[in-house]
Amino acid sequence: MFFRENGQFKSTYRADMQLLPIVQDRYFMLGLIAVALVAVPFVATDYLFLSIINPFLILTLAAIGLNLLVGYCGQISIGHAAFMAWGAYAAYNLVQRVPMLNFLVVLVLAGLIAALVGMFFGIPSLRIKGLYLAVATLAAQFFTDWIFARVKWFTNYAHSGSVSTAPVTLFGWTLDTPRDKYLFLLGVLIVFTLIAKNLTRGHLGRAWMATRDMDVAAEVIGIRPVYAKLTAFGVSSFYCGVAGALWGFLQLGSWEPLAFDLNLSFSLLFMIIIGGMGSILGSYLGAAFIVVLPIALNQVPRKMGMPLSTAMASNVEFMIFGSLIVLFLVLEPHGLARLWAIGKEKLRLWPFPH
Repeated sequence: MFFRENGQFKSTYRADMQLLPIVQDRYFMLGLIAVALVAVPFVATDYLFLSIINPFLILTLAAIGLNLLVGYCGQISIGHAAFMAWGAYAAYNLVQRVPMLNFLVVLVLAGLIAALVGMFFGIPSLRIKGLYLAVATLAAQFFTDWIFARVKWFTNYAHSGSVSTAPVTLFGWTLDTPRDKYLFLLGVLIVFTLIAKNLTRGHLGRAWMATRDMDVAAEVIGIRPVYAKLTAFGVSSFYCGVAGALWGFLQLGSWEPLAFDLNLSFSLLFMIIIGGMGSILGSYLGAAFIVVLPIALNQVPRKMGMPLSTAMASNVEFMIFGSLIVLFLVLEPHGLARLWAIGKEKLRLWPFPH
């Protein structure tokens, strides 16, 4: 009933193919963006920005990148934190060696460098698939960990192996407070979300999905698997490279190679499995779940008078992740995004039974 489309007639192809064809969805999205831009900066505390909101925005961007590859193109990857690391170290070296570059240019160049690395490690996807491709992407993770730990040029010959960054300045605007970082990250995420949504609706996205469903049939109808798979790896790695640069500069401030280890790669994979593969909304929902769950496990039992130790909370977190992944793969493979879609379908009919 709330999402009833009665009276919403489409008289042009453009109106029929718009991102949000239902008026209620458009109003809801505009209201959500207005709240994010106007209310959240004045209501949220620095703790919320640093611990929940800013990490959520950056990890959502990385999850969208991984979802483009795994969910839309069907190419498995368990080493995408490596491409985040390439983006972070590329941005660091660009800032150190070419200091006159604008930070937006640095983000784009860091993403392009990560995209080139991703396409290189995506070459095996032309011959192998499934578990074998997952192992190949795992090699990218181990190689990246090794090269940034051993080749001192990437860390500007720092003795400790870690790097530190200065506050980001953009057109005279210094991003030195959690609120300023939030506004910048929100703007970046909105732009990249629109780009990803339009990519998946266009010719390239259809080529990815055809390759995912059946690559042999896709090749028969004229889609080049080489082009589809390598562009998926390139675009996905570009997103993760930009997310890695943002994670290093605006969230960590200083980091070492272990900041982009295998655990982060698995967390990204958990996000799209729980949130929903093949869904941009699923990347948002999965990232929110992964970011909020550890904090909830730490705070909720304490509020109830049953505080958990750090080790116990960590073990419970892994147990919940594992259980939810199994449940979603068995009961609802399309994740939280599908549950949201089912809820909207119910609202279209409520309170009527038919």
